Amino acid sequence: MANAISAEFVRRIPKTDIHLHLDGSLRLRTLIELAKRKKVKLPSQTEDGLSRLVFKSHYKDLPDYLAGFAYTVAVMQDAESIERIAYELAQDNLAEGVRYIEVRFAPQLHIRDEFDMEQVVRACCDGLARAQREHNNSRAVKNGADIPFHFGVILCALRYFHAGMSPYYAKLFAVMRYAAPARVFAAASMELARATVYLARSLGLPVVGFDLAGAEAGYPAGDHKSAYQFAHKNFIRKTVHAGEAYGPESIFQAMTDCYTNRIGHGTWLFATDMVRDPNITDREAYVQHLAEYVAAQRIGIEVCLTSNAQTQSKLRNFARHPLRQMLDHNLSVSICTDNRLVSNTTVTDELLIAINKVNLTQKELSHIIAAGFKASFFPGTYTEKRKYVRQALDRYEQLERELLN
Repeated sequence: MANAISAEFVRRIPKTDIHLHLDGSLRLRTLIELAKRKKVKLPSQTEDGLSRLVFKSHYKDLPDYLAGFAYTVAVMQDAESIERIAYELAQDNLAEGVRYIEVRFAPQLHIRDEFDMEQVVRACCDGLARAQREHNNSRAVKNGADIPFHFGVILCALRYFHAGMSPYYAKLFAVMRYAAPARVFAAASMELARATVYLARSLGLPVVGFDLAGAEAGYPAGDHKSAYQFAHKNFIRKTVHAGEAYGPESIFQAMTDCYTNRIGHGTWLFATDMVRDPNITDREAYVQHLAEYVAAQRIGIEVCLTSNAQTQSKLRNFARHPLRQMLDHNLSVSICTDNRLVSNTTVTDELLIAINKVNLTQKELSHIIAAGFKASFFPGTYTEKRKYVRQALDRYEQLERELLN
């Protein structure tokens, strides 16, 4: 029974977070400190005030949810700040038993004349690597009482942006002033795909994947097909934010045009009423075939329960979340936070919501934990990944015997 799964067990088991935005996961006190240092004006100078005014438990809509990123991105404009934020993010995950994370962000939002793409990404990697060294050199890891911590970095292209979002985007619009906006978006994605390959292959940084984020409606993933083809041809793993604010067709396009290995959110996979193509006459069959294909191909679904509830009014009752349908269809599902600060959550919190609100069973929990490790874009060889997954599952089973049986 779901209520037999204790909070202590959930906190102690090895976990993953493979959908985790760096700029949505700062510590509040760090945001306040950095804002004072960089003269970034905040609506409040206290943690309580920011939690009440900006980073709330409930949001009116998606724009309200996204408002806080203006402040977090503003303090992430130098290597020292990004490295610190990444380090603290790894520490916070380690403290709750998370042993593998994939941190994603859009370096284009942080590039300046004196701060280029490589420096931005290195700063993030350096912060995560410092936390990794500290944990992996600990007595618990060395004597086998704990497993090592690993991480990867995913670079995010944006479906939509405007010149005011960063100097990088302003320059791109200036250079491409006569191009249609969709071509500018596509060009930015291609440049990021090239950077991803260079950073991962030529420099050997732990850049493990390429992502596409932002508004789905009106900004289709297909516009970024060339960038994804380039990443695909260079053996870069891929994920796409899809089915978060648009229907099943968005997920289909992510798979067919972008060769995606995983789907970010995938919330409306089963929403037949959201199929918009008039040529799809049998919507039920379309969704059934789509779900079956996702299951058979083991395309991972990165589920973010709290974030979905905060941006989609239909899902504020967690019992209505399609996570149950996903599990019943044997999809490869991992539970993620999306944004630890903006959604005021942790991996432990998200798993407890699934257990208590979606009636997750002990067996389903073990499958979700395994799916997170198995679907990861692990920054090593496949043999090394298999060994690490085995370590994680052995540790999980040991704790299961100690705490649940």
